[in-house]
Amino acid sequence: MEMKKRLTLELRNKKPGEVKELVLDNCRSDDGKIVGLSSDFENLEFLSMINVNLLSISNLPKLNKLRKLELSDNRISGGLEVLAERTPNLTHLNLSGNKIKDINTLEPLKKLPNLHSLDLFNCEVTMLINYRESVFTLLPQLTYLDGFDADEQEAPDSDPEADGDGLEDEYENGEGEEEEDDDEEDDLDEEVIDEEDDEDDDLEGEEEEDGVDDEVRLSVITECRQQHFGLFNSVFVG
Repeated sequence: MEMKKRLTLELRNKKPGEVKELVLDNCRSDDGKIVGLSSDFENLEFLSMINVNLLSISNLPKLNKLRKLELSDNRISGGLEVLAERTPNLTHLNLSGNKIKDINTLEPLKKLPNLHSLDLFNCEVTMLINYRESVFTLLPQLTYLDGFDADEQEAPDSDPEADGDGLEDEYENGEGEEEEDDDEEDDLDEEVIDEEDDEDDDLEGEEEEDGVDDEVRLSVITECRQQHFGLFNSVFVG
């Protein structure tokens, strides 16, 4: 699909000024250049153009609010001064899989004071001796190069230990839920036991009432017998 047509589809009836994220991956660029994108996307913060056969970014419009730019798997070999001119607030730049061969090609990035993360995986420049030291020296504002800082510490977003901590937290939460379930089951068991005790008390009460009723009936029968014998004796004696 051509980039201009893809751009229209991605808008989904929105105005360019309403779009903050735009993904144009795997579409076709005309003559290796950006097509259809304009400065009307004034609020754009994230732009991805992965594998669109770009040779140049000279047509990149002015995007003052752009923070993250994904340009991996293209054929860009230079012309990065455009980024400093048109995306002055860029913080993350991915140029992995492009034709960057020399450290000097990255020099225009010095004019991006907020650039904290740069990715150059699978670029020829990464094969140079002292590549990492040279890039960090050239771009002192960088925190991460290819996902690692100058001390070889991995960026938090892709840190396995951080992910592990997240899993542990989930596991702990799971245990907490199980404990809550156990507590609920215990409460239910206690309620059942209380209900059974209440039923036993009711039965005992009914038995006691039956016992009282039996005593009353017995006393009435006894009294009647006594009266009967009294009458019999009086008649017999008389």
